[in-house]
Amino acid sequence: MALHLQTNTQQKLFTGHGAGYVAINGQPFQQAMVVMAEGVRSDWGVTDFGSLKAEHFDYFLPIKPEVILIGTGAKQQFAHPNLYRTLINAGISIEFMDTPAACRTYNILVAEDRRVVAAVLL
Repeated sequence: MALHLQTNTQQKLFTGHGAGYVAINGQPFQQAMVVMAEGVRSDWGVTDFGSLKAEHFDYFLPIKPEVILIGTGAKQQFAHPNLYRTLINAGISIEFMDTPAACRTYNILVAEDRRVVAAVLL
């Protein structure tokens, strides 16, 4: 019996990050992105952490993730809970971390088949 790791090559994973970019499956992006195992979106409408509004968090409600990782750029920042109250009320977990940490955590959760979304700011 052969034992080997099978991976889903269709899943979107972070393959790199640095100053001003993230790479998803080898493709570099230089803007805020929303990444899910099944796809990448660039329509979130956020340019930087200071521009976050409640409607930016409401964006995730139709996606229905189990957990949302917000990559806040080079340093970890926290949004006021009133901005993401609808997510809390919907039972969706949200975590704020620097973007490199969000990339690493996302890849781990996808490997565990968790319904995770990473929204990364650069």
